[in-house]
Amino acid sequence: MKKIIRRRPLVNAAPLSADMPLLLQRVYQARGVTDKTQLTNQLSLLQKPQFKGMSEAVNIIADAIVAQARVMVIGDFDADGATSSALAVLALRAMGLQQVEFLVPNRFEFGYGLTPEIVAVAAESHPDLIITVDNGIASVEGVNAAKELGIAVVVTDHHLPGPVLPDADALVNPNQPGCNFPSKNLAGVGVIFYVMSALRAELRQMGWFEESGIAEPNMASFLDLVALGTVADVVPLDHNNRILVAQGLQRMRAGFARPGIKALLEVAGRQADKLVASDLGFIVGPRLNAAGRLDDMSLGIQCLLTDDEHLAKEMAMELDGLNRDRKAIESGMQQEALKMLQQLEDKDASSLAWGLCLFDDCWHQGVIGILASRLKDRYHRPVIIFADAGDGLIKGSARSVPGLHIRDALDAVAAKHSGLLQKFGGHAMAAGMTLNRENFDAFSKAFDEEVRRHLDEDDLTAVLVSDGDLQPGDFNLNIASQLREAGPWGQHFPEPLFDGEFFILQQRLVGEKHLKLVLSPDAQGQQRLDAIAFNIDRAIWPAPMIKKARLAYRLDVNTFRGQQTVQLMVEYIEALAE
Repeated sequence: MKKIIRRRPLVNAAPLSADMPLLLQRVYQARGVTDKTQLTNQLSLLQKPQFKGMSEAVNIIADAIVAQARVMVIGDFDADGATSSALAVLALRAMGLQQVEFLVPNRFEFGYGLTPEIVAVAAESHPDLIITVDNGIASVEGVNAAKELGIAVVVTDHHLPGPVLPDADALVNPNQPGCNFPSKNLAGVGVIFYVMSALRAELRQMGWFEESGIAEPNMASFLDLVALGTVADVVPLDHNNRILVAQGLQRMRAGFARPGIKALLEVAGRQADKLVASDLGFIVGPRLNAAGRLDDMSLGIQCLLTDDEHLAKEMAMELDGLNRDRKAIESGMQQEALKMLQQLEDKDASSLAWGLCLFDDCWHQGVIGILASRLKDRYHRPVIIFADAGDGLIKGSARSVPGLHIRDALDAVAAKHSGLLQKFGGHAMAAGMTLNRENFDAFSKAFDEEVRRHLDEDDLTAVLVSDGDLQPGDFNLNIASQLREAGPWGQHFPEPLFDGEFFILQQRLVGEKHLKLVLSPDAQGQQRLDAIAFNIDRAIWPAPMIKKARLAYRLDVNTFRGQQTVQLMVEYIEALAE
């Protein structure tokens, strides 16, 4: 698919630092950095825990610890939910709570969040208090069910609220109405980190640790979990989140990660001392997520909880196997989806929906989110993939493009077409929903109409935003290393992307769909650069007759057999006439 490469405008701003390389200053300024303090990732610069509902939540949990009540942590079945659950359990244990368990809904049996059904399961353990992590803001019925059973509920979440809030005993969510916490982009694990930090402060003031002979837990020891969940959930990396991620990465690189995270890195062949944020998102996160996608996220949470390195390694290997299975399932589903869309394009390419909805009886419910993301990237339009959920229902996972807030779009569809959606929730770029199978066609039409209200044809062409070109002298290990270490890069604070024209000296296929290249910025081939493009279009590449191309690429460091070389990670390649 053809893409537009658009360069970021040059920013005429005062230098950030006299000793900072000019290229790095250019990159930072283009991301809105106006002062070098915005690049300082010290914990002391974190926003203070001024959340609506925080004092109520802390008081309830502190009372539960003092009374040695039974506490149940209920999380979500993704990496953010797993890290949130593990952090809550570990922190509560470290603060002296003896009876704390976790429960994560199996997506195939219970679906997302604190539902009345999962409350019934939790009630079998007779908890006095339920603490939700990374869910709960939409669990109106679930909270009511818990309270009818005499179970107190503290909701901690980060998702956008609906028109009705749950009647919880306490609710902590930076996105709830009336909350003045300035960083609205916290992941669920970030929210529970703040709650547990405030809880420690309250227990300290009460004299709990001294009276009980318990050492105060070092909250920094949980930052590896915070970093992993934050990056894996693809929340915007504002300064507050960058601090959390940078501090977590620093601990991991120094060898202070949880045994489970170390084991996940080991099975993936990644060295902890060279870890960057993208490794958490593309290497560790998917292996952790595989448990929730194909089986039960309890395995992932147990991997994060255990202090036994041998057990952690066994569980990490099992998660790695699940991830391989997930890839195979996803590949088959993607082929089927592409065949469907090709048939539609063959009939009339102009009639392809702007908001794509696809459904197949045999698709795996745990993988539809990944498929939606893949198709969104390929067709650059909002995509919702549905799978059978039993009892006449189908569940969908949505991914959006810039210009369409997907949760708001679903809200508009629900308002205009009463009863079409059973339930839904999510963010600007991703959402989930449930509807009656018989309503699929009607929903698909309504969703496409809503998408067309917000987007125009230009929005259906992908735009790659580039930081400009690089000079021949910039292709060196020093600059590549500086860019790699300069993050943490992520959502809304993207890793530097450059563009330019290159002569192709060599090209060959690696694996089934990756293109290995040797390039040169000059026609004579005096400077040779290794490059790799993943998941290329096999209908075009490799193409020996093409000798020149325009690339959008990241400058990276490739380590092979102890040797480091510069490598271009190609995001987009377009053939040019010589």
